[in-house]
Amino acid sequence: MPVPTATYTAMQLTAVKPNAPADDNKNSGWLRKNKMQSLLTKRLPILKWARTYDSSCFVADLLAGLTVGLTVIPQGMACAVIAGLEPQYGLYAAFMGCFVYIFFGSCKDITIGPTAISAMLVKPYVDKFGAQVAVLICFLSGCLIFLLGVCQLGFLVDFISMPVIIGFTSAGAISIASSQVAALLGIKGGGHTFLEYWIKVFENIQNTTIWDPVLGFTCIAILLFMKYITKYARPPANRSEMTTSTKIWKGVIKYLSLSRNALVVLFSTVIIVLIMGNGDPPVVITGDIQEGLPHFTLPDFGLVYQNETLSVAETFNELSSAIIIPFVLVLESIAIAKAFANGKTIDATQEMIALGLSNILGSFFQSFPTTGSFTRTAVNNASGVRTPLGGFYTGALVLLCLGLLTSSLKYMPKATLAAVVICAVIFMIEIHEVTMALWKSKKLDLIPLYATFIASLLLGLDSGMIIGIGVNVLFIFYEAARPKLSIETSTLLNKEVILVRPDRSITYPAAEYVKDAVNKQSSRFMGCEVLVVIDGKRINGIDSTAIKVLKSLLDDLRLKNHAICFWNWNKMITDSFVSFDGKDIELFKCETTLEHLLSADDNEEVGPSCSVGDGDTSSCSSMPTEQVWTPEKLPV
Repeated sequence: MPVPTATYTAMQLTAVKPNAPADDNKNSGWLRKNKMQSLLTKRLPILKWARTYDSSCFVADLLAGLTVGLTVIPQGMACAVIAGLEPQYGLYAAFMGCFVYIFFGSCKDITIGPTAISAMLVKPYVDKFGAQVAVLICFLSGCLIFLLGVCQLGFLVDFISMPVIIGFTSAGAISIASSQVAALLGIKGGGHTFLEYWIKVFENIQNTTIWDPVLGFTCIAILLFMKYITKYARPPANRSEMTTSTKIWKGVIKYLSLSRNALVVLFSTVIIVLIMGNGDPPVVITGDIQEGLPHFTLPDFGLVYQNETLSVAETFNELSSAIIIPFVLVLESIAIAKAFANGKTIDATQEMIALGLSNILGSFFQSFPTTGSFTRTAVNNASGVRTPLGGFYTGALVLLCLGLLTSSLKYMPKATLAAVVICAVIFMIEIHEVTMALWKSKKLDLIPLYATFIASLLLGLDSGMIIGIGVNVLFIFYEAARPKLSIETSTLLNKEVILVRPDRSITYPAAEYVKDAVNKQSSRFMGCEVLVVIDGKRINGIDSTAIKVLKSLLDDLRLKNHAICFWNWNKMITDSFVSFDGKDIELFKCETTLEHLLSADDNEEVGPSCSVGDGDTSSCSSMPTEQVWTPEKLPV
């Protein structure tokens, strides 16, 4: 039977011609292009949301941006006063971050600008060197934050624990509120710490006027009331049941509440202008404010102190303690981003890049350090912002105020600004609630909480944060140096067995502790036949110092005629241990139970030892499952 043959046309032959190299090059080029596009979209988030931007987003962003702008104008000026700067510096710090975050920000709700905490941190330096140091700290902080973001070193912020954060923010809120008491009473204040603020208040209490505290406490009452009525503006679960008049009424209440800071400042300023006429104001007012937009200029590294210009080296030496400021700015901004993420993953690296660039570019327009503001971010979210473009309208409103309204802002009462600050920070005090929670869960965390809180009040916020982190790190070091050891002694198969179970990896701080604990327990059986078993089931790593110490433990036990074996240690650690000096491979055992281990020892068998191999990190297949045991009942 003839074999069938296949015929191919020239076109078909061409089609099956090998072209794998060309396809590989084409695919490789496509993958590189796709990877670059993905990286560009990740580092410029505007490229992602700008594709779907529409008119509904424009309206929502416009309303939210203007609402936040009405909030940041009085708050920014108040923050500048906290920092010891003239009020216009608060406006200088309020617009550049809004513009930068449009391009680099990944969270639609965050607004970058001046905050009370950042202002309080720079105040000691401003009092010593003047306004130029605030701009310089802004620039240096921005550079460090940007560098941390590019190098993906945001994990350093993770060393600041929740108790330290709560202690710091609570002390900061109390210190900030205390710094405004003098302005609330219309008297001269000063100082850098909680105690210094109150000492100044009591020194000048006799100079208290009538109308300053009346105006200040009235503004506080109005602000708190307008914040309280926000809950009446919340729509019901079933919005279809709302009538048109109800929707309008709730909308009016909502935006009146969100704009409460601007409204209180506006009305109090108008009232003072009308009362004073051509005479003197009845309360202490802000005074003359420099008009116009800030000039573009580079930060000045030559600080002036006591009429002498410091060198760059001397400047950096004076600002060395300000190293904590950029970490606080990052911590505050990322914490706010996580709070408003609604379950989405926050790219901490991108947030640090955005914050760093905001401070770098802001310093060119005389800004002091800025970060995410929880109050204004909450306002932004409640106003229904859709994209970071809402910051454009906020920044534009601030620039409009700088260009046209600065001449009118000089009549703002200082008592009103103090009221705005106090009402913004009092809700940051959470130490009581956290204390109750920690008392019920882990009392030991109260130590770094109150160490940070008390140190921040007595020594200043920067010193308090450093002390709090130091106390927390000491706790971490102590836990690393003192692992929990379960040491149980029992008689099994006519042998005394000491079973040692570390609860974590053994590193160099803990090595001597483990050795001393084993030696102490084994010394109770001098002259007896004892087997020391170190269970390595929970040991996932070991360093050279720990290996050397354990080797010396072998020598100590041999001098006492005590045997030892390492049970259930994984192969990676076995490799490291044996490779240290090429000895003691026979001490590593992986029998399924302790009884089998002892039986193998009686029969002088090595058993299924964990042999040194090719670096496989898995444990022996015969490793026993997790068992709970007591001295009365060993696993058999």
